[in-house]
Amino acid sequence: MAIPATNELWISTFLQAQAAELGAATNTLLAYGRDLKDFASWLQRMGSGFDQADRDQIEAYLIDCQAQGLSRSTRARRLSAIKQLYRFAFEEGWSETNPAIQIKGPGRQKRLPKTLDVPEVDRLLAAARQTGRSKADRVRNTCLMEVLYATGMRVTELVSLPVSSARGDPRMLLVMGKGGKERMVPLSPPARDALAAWLTARDEAEDQTVEKGGQRSRFLFPSRGKSGHLTRHRFFLLVKELAVQSGVSPEKVTPHTLRHAFATHLLANGADLRSIQTLLGHADVATTEIYTHVLDERLSELVLQHHPLSKDPDEDRG
Repeated sequence: MAIPATNELWISTFLQAQAAELGAATNTLLAYGRDLKDFASWLQRMGSGFDQADRDQIEAYLIDCQAQGLSRSTRARRLSAIKQLYRFAFEEGWSETNPAIQIKGPGRQKRLPKTLDVPEVDRLLAAARQTGRSKADRVRNTCLMEVLYATGMRVTELVSLPVSSARGDPRMLLVMGKGGKERMVPLSPPARDALAAWLTARDEAEDQTVEKGGQRSRFLFPSRGKSGHLTRHRFFLLVKELAVQSGVSPEKVTPHTLRHAFATHLLANGADLRSIQTLLGHADVATTEIYTHVLDERLSELVLQHHPLSKDPDEDRG
């Protein structure tokens, strides 16, 4: 393949390959695009381009990012995008060397994911059964929350589920994960009940749509928007609304928090890491291991709060 003539062509060709060959998610591609455009702009100000940049220039760019006050995680992500670009360029023969291969990034600060305890999840589920403008909305909201907590799916996986995967009172759902990888996730009895109730309400609404000349949706959670299904953003806002209704702090509740709760509660009840890794769709068990640290932290908090020997003796005398 001929070397692209401009930085823009480098980026667009790289992103097309990532989408076609690796099945990269839209959000991942957008992040790569933003980061690489920023690097391209910096190189242009330096009178350079992707085809001329060397290790020193890449490191100078990262120093400039740090001087701007960008977070450690943002700088690590930008370096990752640059590394991916130059690895692709080397493999395509655009460059005889890979100037980014030996650069070590700032690394990401490991922060334990926020999670919820069982009573908080119960309150969110109860709020879902009571929140919505209509009975159909309440049934849908209940299904969304029950299925999310029962399976630990990523929010994109949940909102884009095809309705065909939910037919026939399934014990398991087939989920399309990152990179087009499929996995099976089991449904709890409450989630199956909520799913059956939503299918009835959904199909009635779809019948009315067809009577008015419309077409049936192929999604479990249809929407009139461009995507054809409930969006991640709308579900995010719904979860925040349910948090307010349930009295759980909205700051600690997101769709992803429920995924963390799913994993942490499984681990606390004796599930092994390999099983949780499979259910979450993690490529590496090291990613799943963070939940052992979450559990250790929660247990430590319980001891500090409730063990009599952890109390300050002066408090008792006071």
